[in-house]
Amino acid sequence: MSASKVMLKLDTLFTKYLLTTNVVTCGALLGIGDALVQGMNIAMTKDKKEKFDYARTGRMIVIGLSLGPFNHYWYALLDKVIKGNSGKAVLHKILSDQFIAGPFFCSTFLCGLSFLEGKGMEGAIQEWKDKFLGIYFVDWMFWPAAQFVNFKFVPGKFRVAYVSTATLIWNSFLSYAKHRHVSPTEEDFR
Repeated sequence: MSASKVMLKLDTLFTKYLLTTNVVTCGALLGIGDALVQGMNIAMTKDKKEKFDYARTGRMIVIGLSLGPFNHYWYALLDKVIKGNSGKAVLHKILSDQFIAGPFFCSTFLCGLSFLEGKGMEGAIQEWKDKFLGIYFVDWMFWPAAQFVNFKFVPGKFRVAYVSTATLIWNSFLSYAKHRHVSPTEEDFR
């Protein structure tokens, strides 16, 4: 396939099928992030008894697919309500993202996966209590810089694709933090 045909297909995906593209991208990259973490964990274990957990990756994909529509509409709303890419507009978008979307995504991720793992409401609440603050702390270290680039330089129709790409790094951390037996603390990231 020629480069021009690839570009035409990509343009179609990011115009005519933008919502679907954004949703599938979110799901796929959450799954890829988990697969990377599992692969690293398996490679680093000494006893080599750890096996790849396909069901775990499947659950991560389901959560990504469920968060995709919110991601899609969230960035459209931000661009509609806070116009432009001036320093002030970018700061307002970053703060809105951190105070509204950040807690929503972290909470939905933790609780949604707990439900998919069969832990029920009590397990979801406990998981949230154990891990939310540690994850949200790291969220504040990662996303403001990533979102500065997004809101300052990335055209609106490519926002979710850009965020999904940055999310590959973030998702790897989320998978690690979610599947650790201990909650991440500030000391873990110094």
